[in-house]
Amino acid sequence: MATSAAAKPVGPTMAWWLVLIEGLAAVLIGFMLLANPLQTSNILVWTIGLFWLISGIISIIRIFTDRSHWGWKLFSGVIGIIAGWFLITNIGDGATLAFGLAVVLIMAFQGIFMGIAGLIEAFRGGGWGPGIMGGLAIVIGILLLGNIYAATLVLPWVIGIFAIVGGIFAIIMSFRLRKA
Repeated sequence: MATSAAAKPVGPTMAWWLVLIEGLAAVLIGFMLLANPLQTSNILVWTIGLFWLISGIISIIRIFTDRSHWGWKLFSGVIGIIAGWFLITNIGDGATLAFGLAVVLIMAFQGIFMGIAGLIEAFRGGGWGPGIMGGLAIVIGILLLGNIYAATLVLPWVIGIFAIVGGIFAIIMSFRLRKA
């Protein structure tokens, strides 16, 4: 069996400039969250609400073109429309705070559940690493639940810092993809 000297990559590849645009957008949003967290959070939550509203409508319309799983399509469509409408129409009345609280609650419970899974893995012979990370995840989850409003208030800055760091890495990766 002969092999080619210049083997082509297997699977889909992403255009380097798309990764660059994604990285630049993440850095921009990150700086906006750090500079003006409330206004930027309102814009992001409004955008998510609009997305949920449109995807909910599309999900219900899809019932008429594809009847498979129509119950799930109807359920997700109704939930998307209600959640999207709530976010869009209540931005000034606390929708951003409610969204932030929901994100913090999800992060807290996810941390606790992932921590428990890490501890189980450690006790099954996975080593110290999963045990330490699992214990840390449980502690962070409990801290988030104990200070849910404080965690919600700092959430824009945390997301902003992560967006900037992730955006920088995406920009670096885009230039590596360009060279490849």
